Amino acid sequence: MNSQQIVAQLENKVQECLQGFQQQLDSSFNRINDFLDQLLLAPYPAVPQNNVNFLLPEAQISQPLIPTLANLVIQEIKPLINLIINKQIKQTQPQQIQQQKIEQSIMMNNHQQFTLKPFTYNLLQNNSIKQNEQCYAIAINKDNSIVLAGCESQIKVFEFKQEQLKQTQLLSEHSRNITTLNFIKKQNQFISGEQGGQIILWSMNENSQWISQQKLKEHSDCINCLIFNNNEDVMITGSDDQTIKFWQKQQQWVCSQTITDHKAYVAGLSLNDQQNRVISCGLDKLILIIEWSSQDQKWNIIQKISVEQYGCKLCFINDNVFTFQPLAKEQMHVYEMSSTNKQYSKIKEIAVKSGYSGSTYFFPQQYIKQKCLVVNKNGYNVNLIRNQNGDFITQQSIDFGHNSIYGYMSEDGEYLMTWDYKSKEIQIRKYYQI
Repeated sequence: MNSQQIVAQLENKVQECLQGFQQQLDSSFNRINDFLDQLLLAPYPAVPQNNVNFLLPEAQISQPLIPTLANLVIQEIKPLINLIINKQIKQTQPQQIQQQKIEQSIMMNNHQQFTLKPFTYNLLQNNSIKQNEQCYAIAINKDNSIVLAGCESQIKVFEFKQEQLKQTQLLSEHSRNITTLNFIKKQNQFISGEQGGQIILWSMNENSQWISQQKLKEHSDCINCLIFNNNEDVMITGSDDQTIKFWQKQQQWVCSQTITDHKAYVAGLSLNDQQNRVISCGLDKLILIIEWSSQDQKWNIIQKISVEQYGCKLCFINDNVFTFQPLAKEQMHVYEMSSTNKQYSKIKEIAVKSGYSGSTYFFPQQYIKQKCLVVNKNGYNVNLIRNQNGDFITQQSIDFGHNSIYGYMSEDGEYLMTWDYKSKEIQIRKYYQI
């Protein structure tokens, strides 16, 4: 049975399950779950050598391939399930509840069936390059072919090929140190922010050279954090000027709203999966929960969380859970939203390494979904923390021996690139399963 047949079979099953949906909502979802369980646990048949849809030899079609294939099938049928749900129960429940139920059903089957293998990130010793100027920001594009490094006030553009960095361009439009770099995935563009508050949009021209396209100067002080929504038509920035700004992409980027509730530097930002909630942390010992209101057509603060020790780094794990790193503490905090009052509260503390009491911005906390991995820079260490069914376990801690470490992990989790003051190198570490 190939993937198309599996999808067709699942479509029929889902349609069958949804008969009489208004009366049997819960039982329908249970039947979907049962079917997905059977799909993931069933032995996969041998693949004929003449099947042009598969390029692996028959000897390699073994049990380790089944989770990968199952994941692909689930990703393929996920839009199909959503389409069927939206068609048949549009009048029964709000769309957000529909989406949440099907997400929970798929994610539960997708993740809980398998034990994730241990890993390590190994330094590619011969691939490091010398970088004497301070490097606060690094970015990697979606296919890991281009790397940007903010080297004081200049941006170095590298081709990343065969795991080697080769500089191809030097950009000198900024007047202050570069502090944020973000690729725009859907276009040949990226955005840079600097200590003076200026933000620059860069585009690639017909000669494959990066050129400045738009300069934004709404912030009056250092840009500490910058994120995009999935559609890349909303940008959110946090600054030393104590504000969070929301930007809309029209013909050009335009600032549409400013949040002024932080009373000190804004250090970290993260956006949830549904794209309707933003969290921020600042040096005022506050975490803000900011939600989009379709009725008001603006972002509103719905919760303020006071913390004992301020932190510079946080990120969503999913819509209901986020992690927060208090400054140089040897615990990372996990917050979860209550199903009753929809408020977030701390539910656990995860042991992480630190080694230093000072602070650094500009190394964002990331959650790499493909590898269920939290990237957590804390003090002297970069902690790599595996999320296994809601349990967070530090798998590896890279001790740099000092605090001045900056970097970024590629979206697929294959490469961790860092610059630190001691080595004065851009170092590349690669993911390996143990």
